[in-house]
Amino acid sequence: MWTLIDTPVGELRLVAQDGAITAIDFMPALYAEGRPRGERSDSDPLLIECARQLAEYFAGDRTFFDLPLAPAGTPFQARVWEQLQKIEYGTTCSYGEIAGRLAMTGHGARAVGLANGKNPIPIVIPCHRVIGANGTLTGYAGGLERKTTLLGLESGALF
Repeated sequence: MWTLIDTPVGELRLVAQDGAITAIDFMPALYAEGRPRGERSDSDPLLIECARQLAEYFAGDRTFFDLPLAPAGTPFQARVWEQLQKIEYGTTCSYGEIAGRLAMTGHGARAVGLANGKNPIPIVIPCHRVIGANGTLTGYAGGLERKTTLLGLESGALF
């Protein structure tokens, strides 16, 4: 099931399945058309709670999310997404730093970047907090303008 909400980064589609959030899609849906969504439900308690927590986040009143999550991906992607959730609100981390945390060498940062880009639950799993090694903003599935907005909401001065 799914619902739509308006936010400072545009309309978001919140998707839940089997009692967990499975996706947050930037609209128009960029990479999400293959994901199961089911029927629209604007009254589902979990989707209402997710929308409430996102509204608090965008208002500056929430720094972490407390939602059941079930992102679908490979075991490696899951390991990367777990690391993303450890990046604290208002801070950033490089792809290489995450690769290091996963004991990866060589092209580890590139692999982390690819997994980061496949994150099906952006904002709640904060892939926007990952930046280039030199501190620059690099690609973001939702677009660099959204990434800049999200980082600006969190830090006020970083970007």
